[in-house]
Amino acid sequence: MKIYLFSLGAGLLVGVIYSLLQVRSPAPPLVALVGLLGILVGEQVIPVGKQLLTGSSLAAAWQKAACATHIFGMLPGRHGRAETTTPPAHGEKAS
Repeated sequence: MKIYLFSLGAGLLVGVIYSLLQVRSPAPPLVALVGLLGILVGEQVIPVGKQLLTGSSLAAAWQKAACATHIFGMLPGRHGRAETTTPPAHGEKAS
């Protein structure tokens, strides 16, 4: 039940912000996409901040928090590369 109340509260907050910016809901596509990007980046502030507080560099904190995967998803070709770097099992020929 708590998650639904948080979701409702977040929706109300976004509605108030849209009203202050005089943007109609649903927002125009570009405004909505920029807002979604802000949500994705904002979700990474706490994990990256925790890493920075432990003394990690920004690049290391970004990597440890898996920000790129969260924000951009699994990019094409990454899964294929991971499979090709796995050495063949004992007795199998490499392709």
